[in-house]
Amino acid sequence: MDDASLAKALELVQGKMAGQDAFGSTVRFDFGDGSAVLLDGNQSPPHATIDTETDADCTITAEEDTFKELIEGELDPTAAFMTGKIKIDGDMSAAMAVARVLG
Repeated sequence: MDDASLAKALELVQGKMAGQDAFGSTVRFDFGDGSAVLLDGNQSPPHATIDTETDADCTITAEEDTFKELIEGELDPTAAFMTGKIKIDGDMSAAMAVARVLG
């Protein structure tokens, strides 16, 4: 993902999490091209950063378009998982918590 798209992804996530309560875990959205956004749900409100290095409780791998559809509410997270549009590695409850926060 190019820098401008990554900055836009970060902005979208931050906007969704503004005013939300902590969800108690960390989740990385990995775009499969060496770029990622880390959500820190241990803070209230949760905070997002561009980060590929910090360990996360859960990693959700998705293409850029799929990520945008999820964040914009055009794609149901469960349907995305069941159809293979996203892959989840790690704590499934963390993935479900972030889905509630971003949904």
